[in-house]
Amino acid sequence: MTAAPPASDLDALLGRVRAFVAERCVPLEAHLQASDYATLWAGLADVRADARAAGLWNLALSASEGGAGLSLPAFGRVSEALGWSPLGHVATNGQAPDIGNMELLLGHATDAQKAEFLQPLLDGDVRSCFAMTEPEHAGSNPTVMSSTARLEGGEWTIDGHKWFTTGFDGAAWAVAMVVTDPDADNKYARASMILVPTDADGLEHVRKLPVMGDEAEGWFSHSEIRFHGVRVPEANLLGPRGGGFQLAQERLGPGRIHHCMRWVGVCERALSLLCRYAAAREIAPGTPLATKQAVQFMIAESRAETDAARLLVLDAAEAIERDGAKAARGKISAIKFTVANTLQRVLDRAIQVHGGLGVLDDTPLAFWYRHERGARIYDGPDEVHKTVVAREEMRRYPDAAPPAKARVGVDV
Repeated sequence: MTAAPPASDLDALLGRVRAFVAERCVPLEAHLQASDYATLWAGLADVRADARAAGLWNLALSASEGGAGLSLPAFGRVSEALGWSPLGHVATNGQAPDIGNMELLLGHATDAQKAEFLQPLLDGDVRSCFAMTEPEHAGSNPTVMSSTARLEGGEWTIDGHKWFTTGFDGAAWAVAMVVTDPDADNKYARASMILVPTDADGLEHVRKLPVMGDEAEGWFSHSEIRFHGVRVPEANLLGPRGGGFQLAQERLGPGRIHHCMRWVGVCERALSLLCRYAAAREIAPGTPLATKQAVQFMIAESRAETDAARLLVLDAAEAIERDGAKAARGKISAIKFTVANTLQRVLDRAIQVHGGLGVLDDTPLAFWYRHERGARIYDGPDEVHKTVVAREEMRRYPDAAPPAKARVGVDV
């Protein structure tokens, strides 16, 4: 467990992060909204260099790993501040899927793997991706996969089909979750994780997936890929053979705190845009939108729901720090569906108040509405997480609970 920093130190860091995001990230958003990625990447290169020089780099990692040495709840607060802009996490090298892969490799990679794959990622010289979900199977049940890897002559031969591989476009390597032990009695011990360079022979980039019509680029894109007899060294196995499912669960626990607090940051920005527009936009001379009760209700509900979501996530972060992700699985599932739905409602209200402007790419609202709708689906749909919460709650009533059933879906 990482010790929480003094409140004054955290407040000072949050102030620096908020100022950096407002001054350096927000001005670049117009290029993202216009899909002018060449200009965006050039601008981000400068911003990322400045973030590193300012000590705002790899903030989620421990001090020994070059990060800020924050507790999980403290980094949750930082993640919210970074979430004010779609570029905040990217600017500070804390974006998904890279941050999850960093944490995986820090905990399970060999020294050789850390030198080849991890260090360039920590330095911001390369990007990575995570290939698990398959179009042929329900993504909510990662124990069922068709992608395989066979160990032959000191090499893994990988065949399979993946999609929603976030950030594959431009990534240097992937963590591929594939079946290595199909006959294992324990279904949770059939898959492993293998590190695969994206320029390996036989790795096909089928297409970038158009999310509500937007393919995006780089960190903001999702891809469909195929492995056609891709061969990598046996030493590219990440962690223990058959440990893929366990590593995936380990990756998701803290990752949900990162994501959910980023979504809280999005809610804060959307509410700010809503309020500013409602105060400035007049529906008649001298009558701004903010004077209308319907708009006031939207503001009040958004404020209350955002604050409630924040407290729920910070409570889950405290539970993970205190008891571990497995013991906190009910709280982790609860924040996943609660905050994802709060995000959708707050964004929808902000768009509604902006009227026609809200559905244009003149503000970040439409970008978030397209790309964050998947929050209720990715990493386990709402329905699976609600089942986890209900199951955890029913354990308090053993006499009333139905007989235990086999676990299906994502256990976090």
